[in-house]
Amino acid sequence: MQRDLLHTMPVFGGVCEGTLDFLLNLADVRTVSSGTYFFHEGDNAVSMFVVQEGRVAVLKNRDDKALLLMELSQGDCFGEMALLDLYPRSCAVKAVGQCTVIEISQKCLFMLYQHDLEQFTIIQMNIGREISRRLRLTGEQLFQSEGVGIE
Repeated sequence: MQRDLLHTMPVFGGVCEGTLDFLLNLADVRTVSSGTYFFHEGDNAVSMFVVQEGRVAVLKNRDDKALLLMELSQGDCFGEMALLDLYPRSCAVKAVGQCTVIEISQKCLFMLYQHDLEQFTIIQMNIGREISRRLRLTGEQLFQSEGVGIE
């Protein structure tokens, strides 16, 4: 079931089943209760998560208030920027109800890099595409909410 879930995700598009099995053997599966934070804004970033069951809330602090950016559910991933950059977490993510996730660490991906460079590269490119897609969406949302015009 976990391999089937990963196979449907853009981040793992074009990745062979053997590679997915390799990653799943190294990954951690965690079940957390409602309200549990996976990480907070500013935390060190060392892994990404795939929502296997349940929902998570992506939150950003502003004026000491947590603002909901989006909710993610089965088949969505979060924290993938950690696998490309070395910056702290840009937002917080917490479980909405009981939630099960697959955690894929930088260490897991480094082991894949040593095992199969081509498959590692495909995943890295896919993560870059996913981040780019989200950036475009965010830019469009910002543009629509600001209503900025040129005079």
